[in-house]
Amino acid sequence: MMAAQLLSALRRLSLLALAVILSFGLTACGGAKAKAPTLSTDDITVIERQAEGFLAARDRLPELATLVNQRDWTFTRNLIHGPMQEVGREMLYINQRLLPADRPEATKRADALKAALADLDEAARLQDANNLSKAYIKVASGFGLYAQMLPEQVQTDLKQI
Repeated sequence: MMAAQLLSALRRLSLLALAVILSFGLTACGGAKAKAPTLSTDDITVIERQAEGFLAARDRLPELATLVNQRDWTFTRNLIHGPMQEVGREMLYINQRLLPADRPEATKRADALKAALADLDEAARLQDANNLSKAYIKVASGFGLYAQMLPEQVQTDLKQI
């Protein structure tokens, strides 16, 4: 009988000791908060330089819309292959400098914009008025969606917000 009481008391004491040790251990581990990842000054500089070209191409969307509405096949293609030609490269360089967590979505949006530009070019080449309008809508939307991937500091520095 005495042995059973002693064993019961030792169990309770060991459980109490374990609870105290775990409490202190968890408190010690949970005190420091991880610092959120940030972009370096060099990354911001590169992104801003590439974003300037991207935004300059985006600013030509009204001109492209006019060409699409006028069914000007030749000048539509000239604008795509001229001033808008570097958009894919600029997005690639931007994506390489974004935070790792943002890269997959930025790549997805960049690929969608490049595909929309290719579709617009193909519609103009084939002189397909119906697909030309649809493709333009995708291009305009793609520019808007990708611009959202630019870091807030870049948008502020380039006076986008």
